Amino acid sequence: MGISLWQLLIVLVIVLLLFGTKKLRGIGSDLGGAVKGFRGAMDGDKKKDDTDDVEASITAELDNKDDDRIIEGEVTAEEKDKVKHS
Repeated sequence: MGISLWQLLIVLVIVLLLFGTKKLRGIGSDLGGAVKGFRGAMDGDKKKDDTDDVEASITAELDNKDDDRIIEGEVTAEEKDKVKHS
């Protein structure tokens, strides 16, 4: 009682006659573009979540950093005072 191959072909021919190949091609490309956009949005959300995690870990690392450390090439307040008084 299932649909046979001949019945599917007849339905396909009727659909082609009703809508035409250009309109069906346009519908297919629109549907494909929508699916591609949806997948891109889902991948974008995953990348955004990963980026947020990295930013949060960097921020936490910077918050835990000791402010007393001197970075090579950094001028300390004492050195600035020496230059001002010279």
